[in-house]
Amino acid sequence: MSSPQARRRLRSARLALAATLLVTAAVVVLGAVLSASGLFESVAAVLAVVLGTVAVWIVHSGLVLARREATADRARQAQGYRELTEARTRENSEFIAAMQTRTSRAEGAVTELESAVVASQGRAADAMRRLTAEERRAELAETEGSRLAVALEDSEERAAEAIVRVAELEDENGVLRTENDVLRSDLDAASWQPHVKHA
Repeated sequence: MSSPQARRRLRSARLALAATLLVTAAVVVLGAVLSASGLFESVAAVLAVVLGTVAVWIVHSGLVLARREATADRARQAQGYRELTEARTRENSEFIAAMQTRTSRAEGAVTELESAVVASQGRAADAMRRLTAEERRAELAETEGSRLAVALEDSEERAAEAIVRVAELEDENGVLRTENDVLRSDLDAASWQPHVKHA
């Protein structure tokens, strides 16, 4: 591939050559007209046509060559753009696949975290229910304990009163036994003694 500068020089040389041929044809035709020779004018006319044709061919071939080079350059650019587009498409596909993988992982992690949060909330609710139930039981136990403490005090007081009453009853029982023993002895003594009749 020739460089753009070399192509420009070649194009300039072609145009200069074509212009030189046209100027030469014009000078020959002008010389033939001034010479007023029919043969010379005919030769000059043929030569002018040939030089003009060569000049047109040089310009045309330069134009065709420039178009071919431009077409080849556009084709190279298109190929470069196509390769660049394919590379970008590949990179984009890889990026999309990587992002989908990361998104899937993130969604999976979010799902796991949501499940963990729901499970934690369920455990917290159960723990709260158990704590509330335990607090109620503790309150009931405390209330029952207070009631039992009062009942125990009453029972102890009644037991103390009962002990005092038992002691009193035992004393009374002792007194009654003693009286019973005295009465029995009196009765026994009376049953051994002869009955005295009074007048």
